[in-house]
Amino acid sequence: MNFFRGVMGGQAAGPQPSGAETIQKLCDRVASSTLLEDRRDAVRALKSLSKKYRMEVGTQAMDHLINILQTDRSDSEILGYALDTLYNIICNDEEEEQDENAQKQADDMGAHFTDKFIQDPEHVTLLLTLLEEFDFHVRWPGVKLLTALLKNQGPQVQGIILVSPMGVSRLMDLLADSREVIRNDGLLLLQQLTKGNAAIQKIVAFENAFERLLDIITEEGSSDGGIVVEDCLLLLLNLLKNNSSNQNFFKEGSYIQRMKPWFEVGDDNSGWSAQKVTNLHLMLQLVRVMVSPVNSPGATASCQKSMYLCGLLQQLCTILMATGVPADILTETINTVSEVIRGSQVNQDYFASVNAPSNPPRPAIVVLLMSMVNERQPFVLRCAVLYCFQCFLYKNQKGQGEIVATLLPSTIDANSISAGQLLCGGLFSADSLSNWCAAVALAHALQDNLTQKEQLLRVQLATSMGNPPVSLLQQCTNILSQGSKVQTRVGLLMLLCTWISNCPIAVTHFLHNQENVPFLTAQISENLGEDERLVQGLCALLLGICIYYNDNSLENYTKEKLKQLIEKRIGKENFVEKLVFVAKHELYSRAAQKPQPVFPSPEQMLFDHEFTKLVKELEGVITKAVHKSSEEEKKEEEVKKTLEQHDNIVTQYKELIREQDAQIQELKEKVSSMSSQNEQLQTTVTQQLSQIQQHKDQYNILKLKLGKDNQSQSNSQGDGSQVNGLQTEELTQLREEVDQLRKQHTLLQTQLGDKDALINTLYVCLHYFSTLLSYLLFLTLFTITPTPCYCPFPLTSSSSSSPSSSLVQEETKRLSESRAGLEQQLASATSTVAILQTEKAKLQTEVQESKKEQDDLLMLLADQDQKIHSLKQRLKNLGETVEDEDDLDAKDQTDDDEEEEEEEEDED
Repeated sequence: MNFFRGVMGGQAAGPQPSGAETIQKLCDRVASSTLLEDRRDAVRALKSLSKKYRMEVGTQAMDHLINILQTDRSDSEILGYALDTLYNIICNDEEEEQDENAQKQADDMGAHFTDKFIQDPEHVTLLLTLLEEFDFHVRWPGVKLLTALLKNQGPQVQGIILVSPMGVSRLMDLLADSREVIRNDGLLLLQQLTKGNAAIQKIVAFENAFERLLDIITEEGSSDGGIVVEDCLLLLLNLLKNNSSNQNFFKEGSYIQRMKPWFEVGDDNSGWSAQKVTNLHLMLQLVRVMVSPVNSPGATASCQKSMYLCGLLQQLCTILMATGVPADILTETINTVSEVIRGSQVNQDYFASVNAPSNPPRPAIVVLLMSMVNERQPFVLRCAVLYCFQCFLYKNQKGQGEIVATLLPSTIDANSISAGQLLCGGLFSADSLSNWCAAVALAHALQDNLTQKEQLLRVQLATSMGNPPVSLLQQCTNILSQGSKVQTRVGLLMLLCTWISNCPIAVTHFLHNQENVPFLTAQISENLGEDERLVQGLCALLLGICIYYNDNSLENYTKEKLKQLIEKRIGKENFVEKLVFVAKHELYSRAAQKPQPVFPSPEQMLFDHEFTKLVKELEGVITKAVHKSSEEEKKEEEVKKTLEQHDNIVTQYKELIREQDAQIQELKEKVSSMSSQNEQLQTTVTQQLSQIQQHKDQYNILKLKLGKDNQSQSNSQGDGSQVNGLQTEELTQLREEVDQLRKQHTLLQTQLGDKDALINTLYVCLHYFSTLLSYLLFLTLFTITPTPCYCPFPLTSSSSSSPSSSLVQEETKRLSESRAGLEQQLASATSTVAILQTEKAKLQTEVQESKKEQDDLLMLLADQDQKIHSLKQRLKNLGETVEDEDDLDAKDQTDDDEEEEEEEEDED
């Protein structure tokens, strides 16, 4: 013990040993001491030195410490010291006063010792085994050590735990520990364990992690809870993000419903602690994970439906319209509501009905648009409102019509602010960001909606006093020609491209203004800077749309004349070069990645996600249209018409097939109904036959009784006449009932025959329609070429045969023969099954009869035994000697033994 006093700071004489020498002596003592107390003191000394002399302890003592974990399992104290020492060696303490070089050196050291520890996977397995110890001094440092290993070398340690038997299950047990410090550190451990490993995430989820985590969140106070709630939410995000299996398990387990109480923030929103803001931010992220646009459409739609039904969407809208909510929470709530309603008609309709608590009440959409076009609002909030508006209109033609209707003259209300008025105000305001947001929002009201594109052409705007009103389309081009900011012009060009694409009437309106085409050609032909090149590319796209969707209704601006104009004024190669520049822009690539508009600064807000899809769709076709000659266009038009005709024929076939599908389904339902009725009638007939048989039996019994009574009539003539009269009345009544039952039976048999005939007819019809359906499907597959096709039921008065008709007939014949063969095999199999069932029934009957005979024999034997026993008892009572069966058996055995002895003596 004097040695340890010297090491730990005693006043020993002579020079003091260095740290490395002291550690070496302690390691020797750990390895060589036979007493547990000496080893324990040495490990405790190593623990005290491990932070200051991290490198020396890690290099010299790691193997000895691992050996202690293996050999001294019975002593929890020395195990705790060893685990704490290993933790100090491996953990990278992030101290604020450390510079970058020192921190990097510490991280490298931690990674090096982690690699050394996990070099043998059995060491990690040993650590998992130690975590099963309930002793606090073993379990807690074990949890911290494994967390440090996962931080330093996550994928490698995850792989070892994944293949370790019950490895993940042992770690899940930490959440059930009654000691909060272990449970909380267990949450941190599971966070590191589930990072980026889908297999472990699934195992943790199926170990009932969702139930436990949601219980902990509720116990800790939900959004008002502390850091533990934050840790639980981070772990839930790890389990659900980009993991469709866990998301489906979360939804199927009805855990979405348990999220609703998280967002009941109450009326008093004045006191928002930093932890509450963090918790609610993570909770909103968790909702967004379930309805993210990157998830599969079916899974997203299912989650959106659940969120509406359980009231979660309503709760989020309440926060959206509440006062005193912090700006970052309000922004994230808007983004969350956006993705909950995106593409869901029911949720979009509900959102359209939400009103803000103002006087007078205003729709939530209007209140949000007021924030979007207000330049004093934060940039991220305005982006969130734009995203919400886009999601509200996504695949929502009803909502698009309602927005466009607020711009039409017949629906404008001067006493109230509408969405259309706000969009027009933002479109022509002095703030370029408002211009861009309003233009993109209005473009989403026209997305894939030809009706609203044509309706918007009716919008007229009042200009200065005394001047006639101008159309909205013309006002947009007027602002373009005035040379406004790049952001404004890009927004207006995106609106115009979306508006007139796939709408020939809008193209005609645009070309009708004589100034538009010269302006576009002048813009494209100039050589300007980087930002202006982007505007030039969008002008080229707009002009290309005017060519591609041109119906040649304006003589001065037909397709051919516009292409000649491009060739003379711009040059085809230069035009295409400007056009393809748009898709090469860095901000275009960033906007194409995801629907949500996320930009680091307002100046970089140039492209919309849906517009990038339009550019990708039109770039190639416009390039081809510009390079094509008039003859090629004519040929293409002819091919296009032929294909359209063929498509019309195919469409008619499809409609016919749909009708026949409906008829087949109806016939199937009738067959099912008739089959059930048939079964009921069969049951009724069986019951009637049984009743008839019962009445026959009663009739025969009465007939026998009547015969006996006639024989005894001479003995009691008076009484007999009365009985005979009664029996005659009963007999007459029974005969009437039998006749009535026979008639009913005959009627039921007739109805049953009619039903069977109807069912057979339905089966024939079903067979016919199935064959016809197969034929039509096959015919559709063989008539994809633009040549006229043969149809067994002509859709027009004149039809011509095609080369594919013979193939169709041959294939039909082959399918019919194959079907007949299969039906024959089915009939053979059905008859075989019927024979086997008959034989089975016979065997079962024979078995039952044999069993009955055996039971009868057993009963007879039992009766005989009983009689023999009673006779023996009577003989005994009379004084006779009666030997029991046991005595007879013993006597027989004795006689046998005596005979064997006599035989042995004879042999001797």
